[in-house]
Amino acid sequence: MATAVKSFSIAGIDGYPVYIEASLLNTESQSVNIIGMGDTAVKEAGERIQSALTDCGFYMPEKKIVLSLAPADRKKRGSHYDLALAVALLAQAGEINPRELEKYGFLGELSLGGNLRPCTGILPMILAAKEAGVKHMIVPAENYGEAKLVSEVKIYPFWNLRQVTDFLEGKIDVPKMPEQEKTGEKVGVKEPDFSEVRGQNSLIDAIVLAAAGGHNLLMIGNPGCGKTMIARRIPTILPTMSEEEALEVTKIHSISGLVPPGGGLLKERPFRAPHHNVSVNALIGGGANAMPGEISLSHNGVLFLDELGEFSVCALDALRQPLEDKKVVISRVNYTNTYPANFMFVAAMNPCPCGFYPGNKCRCSDYEIVKYRNKISGPILDRIDIQKQVMPVDLFEPEKSAPAPTSAELKARVESARRIQQKRFRNMPGISCNAQMTSAMIDDFCEIDGETKEFLRKASEKFGYSARVVHKLLRMSRTSADMAGAAKIRKEDVAFALHCRDLDKSNGRMMVV
Repeated sequence: MATAVKSFSIAGIDGYPVYIEASLLNTESQSVNIIGMGDTAVKEAGERIQSALTDCGFYMPEKKIVLSLAPADRKKRGSHYDLALAVALLAQAGEINPRELEKYGFLGELSLGGNLRPCTGILPMILAAKEAGVKHMIVPAENYGEAKLVSEVKIYPFWNLRQVTDFLEGKIDVPKMPEQEKTGEKVGVKEPDFSEVRGQNSLIDAIVLAAAGGHNLLMIGNPGCGKTMIARRIPTILPTMSEEEALEVTKIHSISGLVPPGGGLLKERPFRAPHHNVSVNALIGGGANAMPGEISLSHNGVLFLDELGEFSVCALDALRQPLEDKKVVISRVNYTNTYPANFMFVAAMNPCPCGFYPGNKCRCSDYEIVKYRNKISGPILDRIDIQKQVMPVDLFEPEKSAPAPTSAELKARVESARRIQQKRFRNMPGISCNAQMTSAMIDDFCEIDGETKEFLRKASEKFGYSARVVHKLLRMSRTSADMAGAAKIRKEDVAFALHCRDLDKSNGRMMVV
């Protein structure tokens, strides 16, 4: 009778159970056969297992060894099945006599010497174990910090295969793990702060509005005026992640192998800034294994695209649907993965090819400027709520370059507005800020009086706003009212939202024949 043990695999950002069976067949020659649609890493597990068992003092049976990974019709990848395969083989060969083997799940890669190496995707697989009713998981010691994040599942960390087998036979207890150092505290490193920004108070007001409501932001300005500096400080004013948000972020980074060994829950909002030569697959997600891209790695955080006009048209246009749906679906022949992509989109670009419009140094014609800006398609600009001009700062005139408020002060304003929004959307799953409101919610929560409606209508006619832009203006107005503690949207809230659309006014001044 074949021996079966439990392991787990990953599809998208979720795990699912994999049952590993071992059988020994009487043949003239010894061989190890691993079946069940495994990738190269799974196929090579046979060699790692043989070396690890021999090095740990176990006898390798001189028979045909068949190791099966079920369900057999699903593609499996990764080296984290090694431990489960080895335990199943040892139990089938009678080399160990484990107690209650069926109640354990196994994850971990084996070295040739029998040591357990950490593997990626531990968190979603432990969550899958919890859903499958497996309450005891054996994992590599270096994955303990990540695995223990899941409640109601007892984690057993080990350093090598011999420790695992001795534990299963009742010979030893679980090794005591040393106290882990606190992560996220950078000693001697000063965090970036908005107080270091000079003379950009109007822009910072727009950034606080963006952070308070989760709105997308585009900054247009001359080279060296502080666009990138400001963008890198936006995460410092975003509200602290909830435990649910932190788990989502950790799952995605775990699958991508970005959680450091021994690392636990990621508590800081991600900030991703890919270079402008990034491919569509790297930005959106994909590749041979349909891995998460930059938009998913920035989930619940900030995706910053510097020099927006230099990104390929294909890469930018691929952002259209994720910006609207807050998720991305990556399809392959045999499977489809869905990854979350609920990020704050922040971008920066020059106003013209030379970068100095509207200053005296600019020698670009209106045609050249419009052609340069048309690299960013209308549908993408439609999805960017705030478009602010960043003006150069004269550092030699102190009264014009006064420092901005600190990040802590700005964060307090953001969190105050977010608390109002959380209360508003408390009974609406998946909605946590104003930028995520649907059209039906806009009708319910963005009511404006007749005078304000007429004011907005005239602005819409003047600049040719689409219905999507009008809805974005109403969402931004709702955020402005929340920051002021107002129950209803006021005319000044709509005016502030319109004031955050500098690109519309700038393009309106162009004379192109």
